[in-house]
Amino acid sequence: MGRRLEVTNLGVVEYDDGLELQEALRQEVGAGSVPDQLLLLEHPPVITLGRNTGDGNVLLSSEELSQRGIALFETGRGGDVTFHGPGQIVGYPIVNLDPDRRDVRRYVRDLEETIIRTLEDFDVKSGRIAGLTGVWIGDMKIAAIGVRISRWITSHGFAFNIGTNLGYFDTIVPCGLGDHGVTSLERFLGESVSRETVRERLAARFAEVFERDAEERPVNSRSVQVLVWRRGESGIQVLLLRRVPADGGFWQPVTGIVEAGESPAEAGARECAEETGLVGPVEDLDYIRDFRIAREYVGGTDPHPWINREHALTLEHAGESEVRLSRDEHDEYLWTEPNRARELLKWNGNKRALERLEARVAEMA
Repeated sequence: MGRRLEVTNLGVVEYDDGLELQEALRQEVGAGSVPDQLLLLEHPPVITLGRNTGDGNVLLSSEELSQRGIALFETGRGGDVTFHGPGQIVGYPIVNLDPDRRDVRRYVRDLEETIIRTLEDFDVKSGRIAGLTGVWIGDMKIAAIGVRISRWITSHGFAFNIGTNLGYFDTIVPCGLGDHGVTSLERFLGESVSRETVRERLAARFAEVFERDAEERPVNSRSVQVLVWRRGESGIQVLLLRRVPADGGFWQPVTGIVEAGESPAEAGARECAEETGLVGPVEDLDYIRDFRIAREYVGGTDPHPWINREHALTLEHAGESEVRLSRDEHDEYLWTEPNRARELLKWNGNKRALERLEARVAEMA
């Protein structure tokens, strides 16, 4: 029997949430509190800068990137600039290389081997290019690798293009290599590919290469965020609630846990009624994110980070009813314009949902 590997299949994870989750797991793996981990997930559009990013490898300004909905992050990983986004499977192994795999070059080659073997499962021949990292089909890169290793605990990892919109790569010089192109599995095959199947093969091949016994670990809970909004004289206004100081004192939309037997829509309608006194039909914003909830908010002694899956919904308030706060959760409320809401909201996942709401209302106009 090999060492255990827990595989968590996540959905969309905001980039900063992914950094936070990796750090929490890195500490627990380093302490021996949890087994080695493999996170498989997808990020919204984001450009990340490694420690070796060269000048001029990001081709657009921060303002231009923001207009295109692309975030920009500096990271602690190695490598140059790369892109993460929809249609790409990002793998974050949090693995203890001590005592038998304390070799950085071998670790990178093992990540490449994992993806090469996964591509073989789809009858695709790929390989390496001497002097370069990543996995290539001919001279086209299909997977980028950038890692961080601290005290022999790994973080960051690989980005594997499955159905990625390759136009995003026109905003950067991928990995600083201007004379090489980028491809995806679907572009190469000329047909769509099941993301679930690719994830299954990746997890199996990773366990095979790293000689681990893999088991899947589910997310811990599901919740909702509901953006309640109304039409004002100068545009829409959204409702924000401020948590009581004991719970953080930050501003947020209506939130709550999906209880057993509930759909997200049912949970959203219930939470709106309980937290604000407002009732009405809720609509799906087609945005689901996974993130870590700090242990002080969920209790318990399990060393694993608590991972929650949150569904974004919206409710239009068109009546005259006043907001009635649930005082054990919130001590103040505010109707505000979207730009002010963005300044007050703490979490990028709430801001992303607000963007979805604004786009939805614009379509209705």
